[in-house]
Amino acid sequence: MTAHDTPGHVRPASPDARPMIRREAVGDHRDVREVHARAFGDGERIPGLVEALRVAEAAVAPMSFVATVDDRVVGHVLLSAGRLDAPRRIVDVLTLSPLGVLPEFQGQGIGTRLVAHALAAADGRGVPLVFLEGSPHYYGTRGFEGAVAAGFRPPSLRIPEAAFQVARLSAHQPWMTGSFVYSEPFWALDCVGLRDAEV
Repeated sequence: MTAHDTPGHVRPASPDARPMIRREAVGDHRDVREVHARAFGDGERIPGLVEALRVAEAAVAPMSFVATVDDRVVGHVLLSAGRLDAPRRIVDVLTLSPLGVLPEFQGQGIGTRLVAHALAAADGRGVPLVFLEGSPHYYGTRGFEGAVAAGFRPPSLRIPEAAFQVARLSAHQPWMTGSFVYSEPFWALDCVGLRDAEV
């Protein structure tokens, strides 16, 4: 689930304002909820997914980052645990979802910076793969490629092939192919499979 940068109503920041990316703190939770409620136009499902993923038991701890402008939280990205059912063994991987930016701050590259930061953090932790559902036009220039063409199977028939994306990181090895599996919160909150036919 991603709400990526699109041209829209942009509120000018102060001349010296530059988006800063940092780890999410407990005090950011309310602001992060607002980011996703407004970015997705969904006051419960996506914010609820973030809350569930923060506390879900997982082999790989989640990594959560916020973008701030003038100390205001304007964007958020979450990496959470998933699994790859590979021929040799189960591989712990990460899911990049959700990604959201407040509508008035979209189109300024904040989402791009959040994605880059998240992928660098995942690579630094030695995670081999990061999966997501999203626009190939957006993510294809931000480190992702079509997962099916790269040898992976999606976890649901509701995911259009073009939307199933993967980033192969430094720890990836050629045998790491197979079926990607979301963690339980994605299924429980019905956050698997794009609802928008256009990708």
